[in-house]
Amino acid sequence: MMPKMDGFTMAKEIRKLSPTVPLLFLTAKSTIDDVEQGFEIGANDYLKKPFELRELIVRIKALLRRYGDNRTEDIRFAIGTYIFNVTTQTLSFGDKETELSHFEAKILERLATNIGKTVDASELMIAVWQRDEQSNRNSLHGYIHKLRRALRHDPSISIINQRGFGYMLVIRN
Repeated sequence: MMPKMDGFTMAKEIRKLSPTVPLLFLTAKSTIDDVEQGFEIGANDYLKKPFELRELIVRIKALLRRYGDNRTEDIRFAIGTYIFNVTTQTLSFGDKETELSHFEAKILERLATNIGKTVDASELMIAVWQRDEQSNRNSLHGYIHKLRRALRHDPSISIINQRGFGYMLVIRN
């Protein structure tokens, strides 16, 4: 019932690409034939609509416990004396670990991928919010301020505002 292809077809395509990724059907297709087809395709769980949000969360957590070891290796960046783990959205400085918000992690990932290069503000907003709007510019500036505070313990690191263009993550030796 999705556009372009149904969920069963999509699940088959996912299984071709990754036979181990956890797969949960969340669907209005609720006959026993539908459930059976979902599991035959390779679903790890099947939740029929209507559903309780708490039940969905419990099922996702259970899938992650069972299949979490199959995930790919963490993506990490060394930023001065910090280690930024993109996968867990954490920033470590010595033995202190700070959890970043989803938006902070997305912005820092884009900056860390382009250390020493200006990243266009529009590109950052599209990467984070999928659109470039004035209200997002104000939010972006706020998140940059938070990232500067999070990185303040290493004086060799700075996030420079390139007025009219974007931001640049700089690490001085």
